[in-house]
Amino acid sequence: MGWSGSGSRVVPSALCAALVLTGCQNTPGTTPSASATAVRPSGYGAVFLAVGECSSSGATRAAEVPCAGERAAARVVARHDDRAENGPPCPAATDFVLHISESRPSADEDGDGLVAGGYACMRNLRPPHPGDPGEGGGPRTVVGDCVYEAGPGEVRETACAGTGGRAPGYRVTDAVTDRARCPAGTGLYVRLGGERPVGCARPV
Repeated sequence: MGWSGSGSRVVPSALCAALVLTGCQNTPGTTPSASATAVRPSGYGAVFLAVGECSSSGATRAAEVPCAGERAAARVVARHDDRAENGPPCPAATDFVLHISESRPSADEDGDGLVAGGYACMRNLRPPHPGDPGEGGGPRTVVGDCVYEAGPGEVRETACAGTGGRAPGYRVTDAVTDRARCPAGTGLYVRLGGERPVGCARPV
């Protein structure tokens, strides 16, 4: 989400990316940590897409696969049994979000015909990592990301290198508790959420 530099109207600020269903960018976030990818080894088969397990890639559907297998494309870094708009935000290093149906017998792991619904926060096993700072993607806006003004009171994330089709206008340099704590030279305020919900962005 983003705020314009002078106004306070909150507007949708993200492009959407998906494997199973869409997960919009720019939900609350902070700077990614390398430890976000250091999850436990896969427990493939125990629970459908539990933390540490891996999925295949696919335009309309992703299956759980062994992390050591050649089909493995991404690993679950967080899993929540709720709708993404109602549940906790994904970790900052998340590359995309998978939305999981409440009933998918073909993916059932324990034979009861049901798979817990919710969403899985995914990290690609190999580059690119759109959720990393400045890469122009992922479900969160974080310190180091770049945005451009998409309209009155609206910003969207784009790659800082200018490879996302739109040139960056601002880079988020700080995350603070309120606007008054932003440093001099801040030209735009961006909603990050979390304990430091205000992103201070400078022109680039």
